[in-house]
Amino acid sequence: MENIRTPKVENVRLIDRLTPRKSTVGTLYLSSTHTIFVENSDTRKETWLLHSLINTVDRPPATPTGSPLILRCKNFQVFQFLLPLERECVDVQESLTHLSRPERYGELFCFSYLPSVGKEEREKAWSFLDLRAEFNRMGIPSNLWHITPANHEYRVCDTYPSELFVPKSASPAVIVGSAKFRSRGRLPVLSYFHRDTSAAVCRSSQPLSGFSTRSPEDEQMLQAIRKSNPASEYMYVVDTRPKLNAVANRAAGKGYENEDHYMNMRLQFIGIENIHVMRSSQQKLVDVGDLRSPSMGDFLWGLENSGWLKHIKAVLDAGVFIAKAVAEEGVSVLVHCSDGWDRTAQACSVASVLLDPYYRTIKGFMVLIEKDWVSFGHKFSHRYAHLDGDPKEVSPVMDQFLECVWQLMEQFPCAFEFNERFLLQLHTHVHSCQYGNFISNSQRERRDLRLRERTHSVWPCLWENRSEFINPLYRSDHGQTQGVLRPLTTPYCFKFWKGMYSSLERGRASYQSSSDWLTAVKEESQQLEEELNTHQERLTLLVQARKPQTNGATERPYHTLTKGNQISNHQDHDTCTSPAPGTEKHTPSFTLPLKSQMMVHNIDADDLSVCSDLESGVADLSSHASSSCDDAKDGHLDEAAYA
Repeated sequence: MENIRTPKVENVRLIDRLTPRKSTVGTLYLSSTHTIFVENSDTRKETWLLHSLINTVDRPPATPTGSPLILRCKNFQVFQFLLPLERECVDVQESLTHLSRPERYGELFCFSYLPSVGKEEREKAWSFLDLRAEFNRMGIPSNLWHITPANHEYRVCDTYPSELFVPKSASPAVIVGSAKFRSRGRLPVLSYFHRDTSAAVCRSSQPLSGFSTRSPEDEQMLQAIRKSNPASEYMYVVDTRPKLNAVANRAAGKGYENEDHYMNMRLQFIGIENIHVMRSSQQKLVDVGDLRSPSMGDFLWGLENSGWLKHIKAVLDAGVFIAKAVAEEGVSVLVHCSDGWDRTAQACSVASVLLDPYYRTIKGFMVLIEKDWVSFGHKFSHRYAHLDGDPKEVSPVMDQFLECVWQLMEQFPCAFEFNERFLLQLHTHVHSCQYGNFISNSQRERRDLRLRERTHSVWPCLWENRSEFINPLYRSDHGQTQGVLRPLTTPYCFKFWKGMYSSLERGRASYQSSSDWLTAVKEESQQLEEELNTHQERLTLLVQARKPQTNGATERPYHTLTKGNQISNHQDHDTCTSPAPGTEKHTPSFTLPLKSQMMVHNIDADDLSVCSDLESGVADLSSHASSSCDDAKDGHLDEAAYA
């Protein structure tokens, strides 16, 4: 609390950024963890903002009406306040600058967040995902792969998990020697095993090869990986960096594998740029999404100038290459970049999503992030500025992976169990520091911080609320769901992710995605079916009650309503209803078009999924609404093939 110079400011205006002349008057409160705005109106509506989500605190010049204060968040929301006095505005700015940039892990929100959960339940929550069970699910043959004890207590590599799957034929000397020849000791280990072809996706960092250095142990390690796939005579090494960057690293004693030294190995460069290029590119993209009323030319020029979609394409291309090598050629792949914790994580996880339908489910996607990002040492706290550190370490690596998945969801709307809201919620939790899963930069650091004892896990929370994240088009028996995804990566297939980057759209109370709209249609259809069944029962009872009164007279045949012969008065159902705004588990209410009202009885849940196979059908829905993310307070569909 010592950083809070002014804990309360009255008569503050919260500006509506869509309609700047419209504002709400209330009181601004500053606590140690949140900024809270309480409206003065009868509703006393509260807006809560976690300090850990604040990216920048800007104070433009004062105006005759007051002193403006703009809070830009890491999830790309923007809050604009107008304070009555400049002195108060300065105090609030300085307070929020300190509160949003903690210097120690113990100051993060996750260490003070205390939900009503007992100690035993908290410990159980941390065991919600079991990575050893996940590797067993892959069907890894025990005669070819096993868990090595070499990294027990992180002796070989302190940024890897303690349990590593390596070829069974690799001796301890080969494992240790390979680690010594790899940057940061990140030796080649198993990330994913494809049961159908016995091909493996492995990951590592770049070799310390320089211009001519070689390591017999590292060469033997790659041969062991290749031989663990008996059906293949060669393997790929995918260097996700631009070749020019990899060549430049040779001058520093690093670089890439020499094909003359590694037998039966084929080297492939992908061309994903480094973290500094990505950071600059995203900032340009955010500036585009922040435009209030851009012309078409300004928007398209800004999007092109950012280069963002070009980078998304590069990441997706890497995943497509790996997935094709594994599923179609039956060839194992070793993936690396420089240190193996950024571009490598992107490429391996995108390939896994393409290869394995399990990772396209809610539970499977959680497992994938835990495996390829959390356990393998993605530097969450550095990349997403959890602490006040080096700004050059910040980069939107996870943002790009989530966007690649969203781009795939746009091409294959029936293939994913989860919706856009799930991705946005994950993005918020990566930055919010509310839970301990994404704190620090490796498993060893998390152990030393005792995060399992001192913080809570986000996965059970997301799982308990999974009804919010269900994709209404998902069908477990659909070809897209079961098969290997083969997306198109031509430039016209990529879209601007409005739900993530348009701060104006995310601030709208009526903000809906196509998935929200379809879910509401499905719920309304189910409600109407229930009402129809109720009326059928009542009519049947009325008919039975009238029978004794006929006195033997011939009765006019009565046909009960069936699904194929429905009669309904649509005047009673002009509007789809939903809970009051602000309820996170439901979408806002909206009015269905008249045509949709007349057709809703003839559409069941399966029909919605079938209709979604028409690309134009999904595209049309985007005209009705856009997507949203919950608050952090407490395409060619025929391209899908399957094996």
